[in-house]
Amino acid sequence: MAVVRLEKNREKSLLNRHPWVFSGAVGSVDGAPKPGEVVDVVRHDGGWLGRGYYNEHSNIRVRVLEWDAEVEIDEAWWKRRITAAVDRRASMALDAGGKPRTDALRLVHSEADLLPGLIVDRYGDYVAVQFLTAGVERVRGLIIGILSELLCPAAIYDRSDADTRRKERLQPSTGILAGALPGGPIEIVENGHRFLIDFATAQKTGFYLDQRDNRRAAAAWASGRAVLDAFAYTGAFSVYAGCSGAKSLTLVESSQTAVDLARRNLALNEVPETAVELMHGDVFDVLRSWRDQQRRFDMVILDPPKFARTRAQADQALRGYKDINLLAMKLLTPGGILITFSCSGGVDAREFTTAVAWAGLDAGRSVQVLRRLGQPEDHPVITTVPESEYLKGLVCRVL
Repeated sequence: MAVVRLEKNREKSLLNRHPWVFSGAVGSVDGAPKPGEVVDVVRHDGGWLGRGYYNEHSNIRVRVLEWDAEVEIDEAWWKRRITAAVDRRASMALDAGGKPRTDALRLVHSEADLLPGLIVDRYGDYVAVQFLTAGVERVRGLIIGILSELLCPAAIYDRSDADTRRKERLQPSTGILAGALPGGPIEIVENGHRFLIDFATAQKTGFYLDQRDNRRAAAAWASGRAVLDAFAYTGAFSVYAGCSGAKSLTLVESSQTAVDLARRNLALNEVPETAVELMHGDVFDVLRSWRDQQRRFDMVILDPPKFARTRAQADQALRGYKDINLLAMKLLTPGGILITFSCSGGVDAREFTTAVAWAGLDAGRSVQVLRRLGQPEDHPVITTVPESEYLKGLVCRVL
């Protein structure tokens, strides 16, 4: 096995069990490991630190899998670790009374489940996967076999087309890996609501499972309100709001494919068409136009895509969050509700709150934070990896 030796005094993060070894911390490599091969990581003096997979093409040279020197990373190891992650979710799909509340759940959440680079989501009888690093790409066949045996899905679909793969010098990869899909979208149930999923055209693995609890929280504020759902994607927040008695729903989304699916999701959940306006367009441009027209809403939901993937992009992202929240506040009636999110790992919760506060100052509005929102339990945050806490949300009253 090849050995990665660190520069002197560069082991602190590993001693604190953060699993990433960056290129600048590497002093030398004994051997010639191929991308994705397992290596040992040692201090400059040879003291053992961890075992993980290596990629010379990535800025993150090693992602540690195991902290115990006596444990080998073999087929049995992968099976144990994946099975443990799935078992931890056994009760998460159930409500307090033990009845099913959803049939769509994240089963493996990368570093937070001690499986860096691997995402596994279950959608009813189907499974979607993402192999995001060279390490999991190297054992792709093994993982597919484990998931097939463990979950017995009707199909396994590959959505390994995230930007992370490009940083690992991997080509995007999508398509059916096992089994077969039906001719059209599949249907899932979440908290009593029905949604259509199209693996081939959807973002991420098919659906934003991480917003499950936040959609329900947002719905509690919707009754009797004119709701603007910006960055609406396939309309999940609007479905919840419409079924909770919203007076009207206005959805804005830049993807026509998503708009079409949102229309179908609203109909599937019997939200009256007379209460719905669907707008295809750039959210910033549409909201600026409506601000100039002095259009008003009682509630605005902002769930934008990532504005920052890394800390280096944080300043630019924060300007974007301030601008979009400023536009939202200009559109809100006095005392209106703003529900706003950031899914940027490069922006922390304090910074995001500050961006919303600056938006309030520029809008000349006082902002009360009524509730903070985050990730559901199937998207856990591991305390040694702050980057695993990526989803931040605020429920605000804008006075």
